[in-house]
Amino acid sequence: MDQKAFGPANPLAKHFRHPSIYLKLPSQGIFWPSNSVSIPVTGEIPVLPMTTKDEIILRTPDALLNGQGVVSAIESCCPSIKNAWDMPSIDVDATIIAIRIASYGNQMDFNATCPHCNEISDYAIDLGLVLESVTVPDYNKTVASDGLKIKLKPQSYAAMNQVNMISFEEQQIMRTLGDMQDDNRIEAQAKFDAHLNNLIDLNISTLASSTDYIETDDGTIVNNLEYINEFYKNCDTKIIKSIQAQLEEFNEVAKLKPVTVNCHHCDQQFNVEIEFDWANFFANGS
Repeated sequence: MDQKAFGPANPLAKHFRHPSIYLKLPSQGIFWPSNSVSIPVTGEIPVLPMTTKDEIILRTPDALLNGQGVVSAIESCCPSIKNAWDMPSIDVDATIIAIRIASYGNQMDFNATCPHCNEISDYAIDLGLVLESVTVPDYNKTVASDGLKIKLKPQSYAAMNQVNMISFEEQQIMRTLGDMQDDNRIEAQAKFDAHLNNLIDLNISTLASSTDYIETDDGTIVNNLEYINEFYKNCDTKIIKSIQAQLEEFNEVAKLKPVTVNCHHCDQQFNVEIEFDWANFFANGS
């Protein structure tokens, strides 16, 4: 077909954004549903810098709260990711860091208060080194309890976002309850009871979305989310505690390591916890 039928090529096309870095996903594509990500033969996905549209969307509070802005930015900057809602939690921090590096460079500035002299100073970290330090838990480790083998997995970004949204709403409710006067005790009690039930459901939902499958003592594999959710609502609390303990262990392994800095005033070393959420991401961009 004649190329002219599509109009002349844009002479600025060669100046469009192109991959700045390449990222090896911590999950290596495991835990992703089929067709949600396309891993190149090299094992590394290309990461493009953000567009102005990406930045505007991610500075919109509603877009951050409901997660759609984050998903749009990830899919825009990482074309190999077809559905960012399916992204396993262990890939989230690495992807955020990679997009920031592609957009603003390796250095990230921040300020911190020295615990030794209480002075606040400005510091800088190399995000490339932080990215290299990302570790992945061994999800082949199972939880054995009451004759069952429970195989866990990282939550999807969609599940994580749902938990965060519900938690935010619950915090709003608790603030409202705290502002109520004594003459509204009946209404406050009803809202508190509903809040408590929601927290229980949220906890069960988190456990279910973090479960790959449950194997019974006769070898039956149960991976139906509805069945798993029902089981967690009705099982012995010792099973729940065993799963929670394992998830806490996984989370500790996957947690980003603190950054060690030297105080500019007293020259003492101290550790700084760096959280790469989207608000932090843009507050330190340039």
